[in-house]
Amino acid sequence: MGIRLVPVVLLALLVALHAQLWLGRGSLPQVAAMQQKIEAQKAANAQVRQANERLASEVQDLKEGLDMVEEKARSELGMVKQGEVYVQFTPR
Repeated sequence: MGIRLVPVVLLALLVALHAQLWLGRGSLPQVAAMQQKIEAQKAANAQVRQANERLASEVQDLKEGLDMVEEKARSELGMVKQGEVYVQFTPR
């Protein structure tokens, strides 16, 4: 009786380990899903990093020179220099 008990216990242990591998916490499907989430987050981080670099460059330009300030005033606020004439074309 004791001789048959050892293989049964070992088989049950093997089944429990396989169940953990395929169905439990840290299972293969769960790891694959987490890897996809990590890749998506890395892509989002890269986009945000690029936007941050662009904004940092713009801030640096605004601090260093008046060219960027003048460009912003013209494009966003519609300002013109003294002696200039503002002309706007409207499509028909």
